[in-house]
This record gives sequence, C-alpha cells and structure tokens, in this order.
Amino acid sequence: MSREVIVVTAAYGREKVVELGGQQALLPVIAQAGADGVEIRRELFSEPELQNLPALGQAIRDHNLVAFYSVPEPLFNPAGELTSNLQHYFSEAAQLNARLIKFSLGHYQPGTRLSELKERLSRQSIRLVVENDQTADCGILPALSAFFQDVTDQRLPLEMTFDMANWHWVDESPLTAVQQLSQYVGYIHVKAAIASQKGWRAIALDDADNLWPALLAQLPSDAPRGIEFPLEGNDLTAVTRHYVNIVKKD
Repeated sequence: MSREVIVVTAAYGREKVVELGGQQALLPVIAQAGADGVEIRRELFSEPELQNLPALGQAIRDHNLVAFYSVPEPLFNPAGELTSNLQHYFSEAAQLNARLIKFSLGHYQPGTRLSELKERLSRQSIRLVVENDQTADCGILPALSAFFQDVTDQRLPLEMTFDMANWHWVDESPLTAVQQLSQYVGYIHVKAAIASQKGWRAIALDDADNLWPALLAQLPSDAPRGIEFPLEGNDLTAVTRHYVNIVKKD
C-alpha cells in the first residue's frame, strides 16, 4: 500500500533554506522526488515569502503538491488560554491553500471547557493538528493524553501529529506513547534520533535502529507521513526520492 508522504522543509536545515532563498526553492526537489506534499514552516519564511503567501500557495499548487502549515507557537499560552493568534495563523494557512495547520499543545489545563476552540473550528475547513513537541512541561505524555481525552469527550474535530522521536527529548517512551495515543493520530512525523554528548539529535532513517518501523506499524495506516529527519547530500532530489520511497511503503 502506498502512503501519502509529506516532506517537511525543515528537513533540509535552516542554512540550506536560507542559501536557496526560501522554502519555495525546495518545491521542485520535493515534487521531482515523488512526494505528495510539503510542510511549510513559518519559522523558515524569508521576508518575501511572508509578505506574499498567495504566491507561495500558487507555486505549491503548480508543483501538484498539497500544503501543510506548521506554526511555531503553542495552542495554549502559559495562562492556559487559547492563543490569541489562532485566527491570524488560520488566515495564513488559507493563503497557502493548506489542508492542515499544526501547533504544539502548550500549557493546556486538563478539564478545560473547549467550547471556544470548538466554535472556531466549526468555521474552518483547514484541519487542526496538535503535535508532541520537545518541551519538558508540555510535550509529555500525561499532558497530551489528558488533552486528547478531553477533545474526544467534547467532540472537537482535531487530531494529533505524532512525532516519533520528540519523546526522547522529554524522557518519554515512544512505544508507551504510541500505545496510548495512536487512536488520535491524523499525521505522523517520521523521525529517528540518537543520544549524543550534546543531547538527542535527529538522524536519517538509514542510520537508525528499528524503532521507527515498529512505531509506524502501530500508527494509523492511512495517516499522512511527514519526513522530518535530515535530508542532506549533493543531490537533494535523489536523497529525498530515496526516503520518500522508503516512507511510502509499509
């Protein structure tokens, strides 16, 4: 079975994105590699891209790619309130013609009534997903489990982005996390990591152990799979195609 594969522009590294003049320059690479879509990262925007999002959205369509949009902001601020920038970021996503918008969880307080978020989502066609990030107080299993249980109980139309490696940064077991959270997952960040003297770092799948396929086997088979591990080499199209083919498979 062939899976939908999304390439995250951050996989190429900030320096490469800057060198090329922005994320739009990566679209031919991603399209020629056989990917289905691109995850645009707000933190990697060049100033021209940020000022002309419709042009970037059109370029994505011209390359026959779907767009996902990642915002480097938590859904809930330190006071436990919904971010005040939610509508602004949804507007940016709409200009990109994005199918999905991704936030980290932030400081959600379990048991919170989510009526405001539910009402806002009822007016949106763009899917909202919440990712487990690398923050020790928010990207942890108890917080995410409580949030998605509340989401389910209150019938909100949102899902989880399951980042397979971020659990290492917060000293959580990815295998335990997948057992508890797989039912909520609508998007997967395929990633592997190893420990180093400077902490955890992401690595290419060819350099990884067998944890990542074990995790994939327990995650929804129809969820899009995002490549977020390092894509490096002299021929970025060939490197990207190699991993797109791997990630597309079971």
